[in-house]
Amino acid sequence: MECTASIRPIDILLVEDNPGDVDLAREALGMGKLHNTLHVAQDGVVAMDFLRKAGKYAAAPRPDLIILDLNLPRKDGRQVLAEIKEDDDLKRIPVVILTTSSAEEDILKTYNLHANCYITKPIDMKQFLRVVQSIEEFWLSIVVLPDGAK
Repeated sequence: MECTASIRPIDILLVEDNPGDVDLAREALGMGKLHNTLHVAQDGVVAMDFLRKAGKYAAAPRPDLIILDLNLPRKDGRQVLAEIKEDDDLKRIPVVILTTSSAEEDILKTYNLHANCYITKPIDMKQFLRVVQSIEEFWLSIVVLPDGAK
């Protein structure tokens, strides 16, 4: 039996204001097994515009996965997470928190806002690359998501 369906790239929205972390994430995702397209929003306002297809993001794809930092300019990652999970059109998109904070308060608050998982950014570059690759593999290769989450 021949499969004629084309496999589309996985769309990942990285919400991160640190250019070094963006570069590392891009490198790690480029080494992964899945063909992906990385979209970057450098603050929470841009992230929500992208997700809601507002303004210049009218043609933005719906991400299969959101990787969200908490400490962002203009709109904090906690606010972004709350808005995503309150929106019926967005709430099933998995949101992985990837942040420098290991504060119990942040962990508890983000899980209460329905984050799908919380990961503290490793300081070591090799570990950071490994963590980002693991996120991609787990959420986009192993986990089964409901229709409409993608």
